[in-house]
Amino acid sequence: MNLLPLLTPRYWPLWFGIGILWGIIHLPYRWQLAIGRKIGSIAYKLATRRRKIAAINLQLCFPDLTEKQHNDLLYQHFESLGIGLLEMFNAWWLKDAVLKPLEHIEGLEHLTTALQHGKGVILLSAHFTAFELGSRFLTMHTIIHGVYRQHENPLIEYFMKKSREGQAEKAIPRDNIREMLRSLKNNKPVWIATDQNFGHKNSLFADFFGIPAATNIAISRLARVSKAKIIPFFTQRLENNQGYKVTLQPALENFPSDDEMQNALLINRLIETQIRQAPEQYLWVHRRFKDRPNGEKSFYD
Repeated sequence: MNLLPLLTPRYWPLWFGIGILWGIIHLPYRWQLAIGRKIGSIAYKLATRRRKIAAINLQLCFPDLTEKQHNDLLYQHFESLGIGLLEMFNAWWLKDAVLKPLEHIEGLEHLTTALQHGKGVILLSAHFTAFELGSRFLTMHTIIHGVYRQHENPLIEYFMKKSREGQAEKAIPRDNIREMLRSLKNNKPVWIATDQNFGHKNSLFADFFGIPAATNIAISRLARVSKAKIIPFFTQRLENNQGYKVTLQPALENFPSDDEMQNALLINRLIETQIRQAPEQYLWVHRRFKDRPNGEKSFYD
């Protein structure tokens, strides 16, 4: 992508904001966490629409919490979002030597074993606020190819694609199935997060926290065609400035089955289990339950 069109005045405010963020991520880690929480608290007050969406999601998924617990979790989520913004830029721009002390990775042997199969590996991930940084930690140990959603803003897209290709060897747009299959055929680990609502197409309504949610079945289809192994891959921010736990679980056995609903339910349960470990770190501002089975009213109206 040519950078020159992105230097025009319309992009100057965004350049200014990016410059400020660049300066923040070079501060000590504990300062970054404090600033990130402050950014999140400001977003909590200003992003009323997203706050409403997150509140609805939390009420749907955690109906047993009290009103105070819901409100506390909602506020903590926005703090996590603020930290996640800085973590994204950390993943894009900081050197390995700076990030390495924050990494606590486990399960790399599962990836090594799965790659011996020779058909590639699908790294099944989900949209947690630190998931971008988790993939960066993994690139310190192995080559990965990352599937991503192209950003509508050309300047952010420029930095996202350039940074991901610099760290992950290849960045694949999420609609380029052919390129994903090519990477798997070349026995590469392909990192995919398909836990968001992509509409009715290629989706089934499988329970997510007990609520039917449009669940993309692309991963099971991709695994069926490629014969690739699937390894769940999650990142969790630790407390007390300890850094991040990056976990690669054993490859899923007997997956995918011929029952797409069971495949979708299995993936949703894996993500649910991870969410419950640190619920504030999941991306609740996304309208996960936007599409409904025929006849059902939207939760977000």
